[in-house]
Amino acid sequence: MSAEGSGSMSFWAHFDVLRGVLFRIGGLITALSVLFFIFMPQIFDAVILAPCHDVFPLYRLFDAISGAAGEPFEMSLINTRLASQLSIHLSTSFELAVVTGFPVVIYMLWGFVRPGLYPRERRHAVRAFVAGNVMFYLGVAVGYFLIFPLTLRFLATYQLSELIPNTITIDSYMDNFTVIILVMGVVFEMPLLGWLLGRMGLVSREFFGKYRRHAIVVLLVLAALITPTGDPFTLFVVFVPLYMLYEATAMTVRPRSDEHHGQ
Repeated sequence: MSAEGSGSMSFWAHFDVLRGVLFRIGGLITALSVLFFIFMPQIFDAVILAPCHDVFPLYRLFDAISGAAGEPFEMSLINTRLASQLSIHLSTSFELAVVTGFPVVIYMLWGFVRPGLYPRERRHAVRAFVAGNVMFYLGVAVGYFLIFPLTLRFLATYQLSELIPNTITIDSYMDNFTVIILVMGVVFEMPLLGWLLGRMGLVSREFFGKYRRHAIVVLLVLAALITPTGDPFTLFVVFVPLYMLYEATAMTVRPRSDEHHGQ
């Protein structure tokens, strides 16, 4: 028995439906890009540049934990290229539009492929859609509120020599901001990837238990690379969410005994 509607439409009918979906996606991203472009100065000051000031929530939290105010941290940026501010204005508006509109885009594409799936495949796809979006935005939040501020504060204050002052450009700042936050969003898809690999029979929960010690070493190295401050507390703060992500990935994969039982 074939999936619902799989043979009820011709190729060109499917193509027309897909074209309509792509037009709606393009319209959504364009509208969001224009909206973000209009409000980008306010977004830059209140959100994107917030880690440049010592009133950022993470810095205040560390001061509260230590019981004493840390060294004042204020970082200013410069622009060295004529068109940089305009290009960053445009590119950031588009990137924010894609990130915020991503769930709607996937939902639109889901409406196109849904008729061709079996009921069981639909249930799995819905779970993957919800879990993938939640984990992606959770990773973005961790990147913005934790990883990027720690990295920024260390790199902005690190000096090879006192004769070499740090002068940070807006291009450098945005490159690191975008990469770190999006990478954390992708990294937080690990549980979903583990679940998919588990469903395919490529990994089992025993795999994660067997290589747990190796994973701890790798995650510690990764945490040290992300925040090379030499501060054990900072290293611990970064390592904990990465390790919790590893354990969460393991929990999404069924034990091998359960796989054999289900066969």
